[in-house]
Amino acid sequence: MYIDLPEKRYYAIGEVAKAFGVNASLIRFWEKEFSVLKPKKNAKGNRKFTPEDIKNLKLIYHLVKERGFTLEGAKIHLKEEKKNTLSNFEIVSKLENIKNQLNKIKEHL
Repeated sequence: MYIDLPEKRYYAIGEVAKAFGVNASLIRFWEKEFSVLKPKKNAKGNRKFTPEDIKNLKLIYHLVKERGFTLEGAKIHLKEEKKNTLSNFEIVSKLENIKNQLNKIKEHL
């Protein structure tokens, strides 16, 4: 399950791993497996993930962890149907955020 990160230009791998509830090693592994992940690296070699990387990680996480795709299946799906999958995923994410906000409002009534 993904927890929203605050708006920033770059995110450290520890922040990203914590937001997704996974180990940093899994994020590094996905970086090697999925060409859409291209975090910047500073002089020390620390990865800095952009908001675009986070968006791609959300999609990879959704396909692999939530829908049960194999890594190969997820790669194929990303290449062939990225636009459709991304727009559907974004719609569902926005609707879930609206639902959460409405539930919070309901609790305060």
